[in-house]
Amino acid sequence: MEKVDRYIDKIKSWKEESILLREICLECGLDEDFKWMHPCYTFQGKNIVLIHGFKEYCALLFHKGALLNDTENILVQQTENVQSARQIRFTDKTQINDLKAVIKAYIFEAIEVEKAGLEVKKKKTSEYDIPEELEQEFQNDSDFKTAFYNLTPGRQRGYLLYFSEAKQSKTRSSRIEKAKPNIFDGKGYNEQ
Repeated sequence: MEKVDRYIDKIKSWKEESILLREICLECGLDEDFKWMHPCYTFQGKNIVLIHGFKEYCALLFHKGALLNDTENILVQQTENVQSARQIRFTDKTQINDLKAVIKAYIFEAIEVEKAGLEVKKKKTSEYDIPEELEQEFQNDSDFKTAFYNLTPGRQRGYLLYFSEAKQSKTRSSRIEKAKPNIFDGKGYNEQ
């Protein structure tokens, strides 16, 4: 695919590794696409894996990696808030070559997960912790509480994660204060 060719031509890091991972995905019979500005490999239109590079490593991201057996114990959850995706990380092409058979087995298992129509059971918005500072704001301002709960569940989760990741109470309070205008406007975290 031309977009993937251009992507690989342009990247400065992990070029050889990306080429190898691309070959493996194509050998598994996946269709090549370009989504989220990265090479993405699909089966019958369903996302299976994505190739992406970071500063310290490149990775093959399995969209529903949480459902894989991970018999080799090599799948990594990027952060505790990532519910579905898992990565296999690489720091050089030798690792990819050494794990080629395992990578293919994981891809084939991911295809079977899609064929079976399995879905990752995701946390409901109500299962996320509400920071104390936000609870306090709700008590002080019922209009603000109403505006927050009128947001879509995804927008609520975005704010809850953003507020909660601050380690200090002062920072959480500051973030809540700065977010108020957007919340009253029905906008999510990071929306303009």
